[in-house]
Amino acid sequence: MFWRAGDVLRVSCPFDTAEVTAVSRDHVSLRWPWWEIDPDAVGVAWNGDVAVSRTDPDELYTTDPPAGDLRPGGTCRVGVRPRIVHVLEVRRCGEPEETGWLPRPTEILTVLPGGVAPDPDAEIEGLDVEVDGGVPFTFEPVFRPYAFLEVGDDVADAAGRAWHFGGPFAWAAFDGAAGAPRWPLLLLAGAADAATVAASTAGGSHEDEMDRWRRAAGLSA
Repeated sequence: MFWRAGDVLRVSCPFDTAEVTAVSRDHVSLRWPWWEIDPDAVGVAWNGDVAVSRTDPDELYTTDPPAGDLRPGGTCRVGVRPRIVHVLEVRRCGEPEETGWLPRPTEILTVLPGGVAPDPDAEIEGLDVEVDGGVPFTFEPVFRPYAFLEVGDDVADAAGRAWHFGGPFAWAAFDGAAGAPRWPLLLLAGAADAATVAASTAGGSHEDEMDRWRRAAGLSA
């Protein structure tokens, strides 16, 4: 499945054994079980370790025993217990991205944990999750806002205005106005099914769709 911004997912990863190489006040460094050092990386050096937070409640990975109990030289198991995230951005690379480790990923999701709202003023936010980067993630779709549309579709709304769908948070009116379209919607051009678009928007509104998204993402509706 091709993920897109706005998708609410349940992500998990089976636990594997890792060596504890260092411990600081805030992080524990683990010899990562799923990656190998990339000998052909240019200008990117990786030593084989990944830091897992000991204090951040939004840390994606969990250790067993807990990170606060780990000591250098010991071992633990590391993985991701099933949890809800929502996608801020999808980055697809024409060529595998050079990261310093193998395998090199070609698709990276920037996600926020469920219950954490996007910050429009933040320059950098979210966690990067490599879809095909070696860590054996499982992604289960929970909710996709505007699932009946495809990115790139054009629609007309109930007010007679034309809109381009760049994603549920990237509506662009042809007349340059701000906001979002008024339902019901009529497909003008694109890959979606016109009858499905009409039926899906016969009742409700853009605000209702966003409320459904907020509930799925663990945010207040």
